[in-house]
Amino acid sequence: MKKMYKITSPEGIHARPAALLVTAVTPFESDIQLTYKGKSVNLKSIMGVMSLGVTPGSIVEISAAGPDIEKLFQTVTEIMVSKEIGEEC
Repeated sequence: MKKMYKITSPEGIHARPAALLVTAVTPFESDIQLTYKGKSVNLKSIMGVMSLGVTPGSIVEISAAGPDIEKLFQTVTEIMVSKEIGEEC
């Protein structure tokens, strides 16, 4: 399963937004990837997420596979919107 998100945070996905996302998805069993400009990283890795240098206005793809992906994507979307990191495309 995959979803696209437009990054609305004025700083893109840097330390604070990356930490919020990583913390939110870490408890889930499913594997989850963040893809930006053709590079994919584990969304459970704060260093991986920050290494992408996602800028404001960018479109990122989040993909996951595993037993709890419905709840996982619900959580990702809630964090993106409530913390003003991004919005679903």
